[in-house]
Amino acid sequence: MANKDVPRRDFLKGAGVAVPLAATALAGGLASCAEETTTAAAPAAAPEPMLTLTATEAAFLSACYDTIIPADDLSPSGTDCGLVTYIDRQLAGAWGGGARMYRSGPFLQTKPEYGYQLPLSPREYFAAGIAATNAWTTKTYGKEFDRLEPTQRAEALTQMEQGKAEFAGIESKIFFDAVLQSAMEGFFADPIYGGNRNKASWRMVGYPGLPATWAAKAEEYRGKKVSIEPQSIADFS
Repeated sequence: MANKDVPRRDFLKGAGVAVPLAATALAGGLASCAEETTTAAAPAAAPEPMLTLTATEAAFLSACYDTIIPADDLSPSGTDCGLVTYIDRQLAGAWGGGARMYRSGPFLQTKPEYGYQLPLSPREYFAAGIAATNAWTTKTYGKEFDRLEPTQRAEALTQMEQGKAEFAGIESKIFFDAVLQSAMEGFFADPIYGGNRNKASWRMVGYPGLPATWAAKAEEYRGKKVSIEPQSIADFS
């Protein structure tokens, strides 16, 4: 696999313009995520009790996030940045329950580019997607996803990203996109939502925090590296 020395640089391309909305795209896929990296980053925090995710689901998502965002000299791993906590809180809340989703159908078979077209709530969809992925990896590799070797995890996610993994009942690419979206949101969002622990991603890209509070410093830092200590919503509460 190419570009192994920087396993997640494609994920971080354009991060400076994506923060905090995390609209960045995974330009080069996950083929470069296969090799594990080491880091001197802050030690992992004690895991928080899950609000809705089962142990199997949390293990799956932890393995996904750490494949997409492995620990290196830029930041801790996705799990250590709190991404599992972030998505657990989201799925346990109104969004996870599909509070503002139209779910009365009809639900027609359509092209993947039209995105999510199922009657499931986000919580139900993540549960179904995780079960489908584990069934596929068990059939393909003989193990559930979180028990695979790092190279196999990257290979499996690449197959999903390309829509080549054959799942029962759902499209593997659409589920991959949902997991990737949750990774970007959890990594770049305000820490008050459970992810971006210790403001790791903000420190990495030089994002100062709540934009409105720094408008007066825009000219001062124009074209320069931002060295302001980032501040979150909680810092102003």
